[in-house]
Amino acid sequence: MAIAHASPGEAVDVGPLGSRLPGEKIVALFKSEHLEVIRLVLTAGKSLPPHKVPGEITVQCIEGRIDVTAEGKSHVIGAGQLLYLSAGVTHGVVALEDASALVTIALVK
Repeated sequence: MAIAHASPGEAVDVGPLGSRLPGEKIVALFKSEHLEVIRLVLTAGKSLPPHKVPGEITVQCIEGRIDVTAEGKSHVIGAGQLLYLSAGVTHGVVALEDASALVTIALVK
């Protein structure tokens, strides 16, 4: 079954999940020809292994704290902070606390 994405003009709640966070999953909020936005949800200690994508990325922490390692350098970001990564950079993510973030990926063809 396909994942339902937001339609153009549809508002999506991206506020903190609070006590609901442990029961939530990572979800793609929308994907268009040039852009994808994902709500990343990780409980403390959970991680995404190192990977890379061809497009540029931003990671905006909504709640908690995450450690994004890119090109061997650690970047700890907390609620309200944004991290930009260049296209093709190998990166991994570890939740230092229960955390959610918006990940925006520029899709290149």
